Amino acid sequence: MSAPLLSVDDLVVDFSTRAGNARVLDHVSLEVTSGEVLGIVGESGCGKSMTALSIMGLVPNPPGKVTSGSIRLEGRELVGLSEAELCEVRGRDIGMIFQEPMSSLNPVFTVGEQIAESVRLHENASPKAAMARAVEMLRAVEIPEPELRAKAYPHQLSGGMRQRVMIAIALACRPRVLIADEPTTALDATVQAQIFDLLQDLQTETGTAIILITHDMGAIAELADRVAVMYAGRVVEKGTVETVLSNPQHPYTKGLITCVPHLEPEPPMLREPLPEIPGVVPALTDLGKGCAFAPRCLERIAQCDDSKPPLKATTGPHLTACWVAGQ
Repeated sequence: MSAPLLSVDDLVVDFSTRAGNARVLDHVSLEVTSGEVLGIVGESGCGKSMTALSIMGLVPNPPGKVTSGSIRLEGRELVGLSEAELCEVRGRDIGMIFQEPMSSLNPVFTVGEQIAESVRLHENASPKAAMARAVEMLRAVEIPEPELRAKAYPHQLSGGMRQRVMIAIALACRPRVLIADEPTTALDATVQAQIFDLLQDLQTETGTAIILITHDMGAIAELADRVAVMYAGRVVEKGTVETVLSNPQHPYTKGLITCVPHLEPEPPMLREPLPEIPGVVPALTDLGKGCAFAPRCLERIAQCDDSKPPLKATTGPHLTACWVAGQ
């Protein structure tokens, strides 16, 4: 694999809460190269979105803080940069598609103005040139009548169009890294497929590295080159999509894969019930000294309660944090 464009190394993020310290990211390490799609998958609350916010320098402080670790973009350390320096990176070098476009878009500005703002700030473009880029980006994300839609307000667009506007904003300055945080949340299946196709086409055309954050293993199988599975703030398994999906080593990854529904030819009354992972993600203030997944794990052994398993190679570049993996 070529040198990483973006690398996250041993990142620790803590939040101060009334219940005590919550370690929301526990020594997370990830990397993505140019033209690659890295998928981050896991249940709600596992640390996927917080990883994205940490990369963008958007961890709310207080109550959160980056306690230790490194985030490097082409060798440049991002942890510790001032807010002014981070503002130069956001949008220009790293773009982000947020989960809910209706709450992320400003309701009092047209979508064209919101796309053009990034171009004016980062490229010192004139208002006319910035608006021309906004129309160009709306056309690139396949919004019909882009000149007309640029004058529309967010509430005048459908959910699918608003999501396309978010993609246009994120790509307006041609960033080298695009973070897509649940880019198809609350969209129907047809629009989801269109958004995924759009991301694939734009990634192929521009060579942008994409970090795709999702809970959907189907999306990972369709879009990603490599995948990192997160649980309770830790990366518990990572490797190529082919190896992880065809030969999962961590019991949590196995559970996520078996929970994916499949079209079955049998009549509904003859189908097996859809499996589920028992229990819920534990509170981050009370994880204990052992493996956080142990209370829900069907392969649990005594060692799982005593110490956290390190993330180590099981086969080649396939890494797993599990005491029973590979046995």
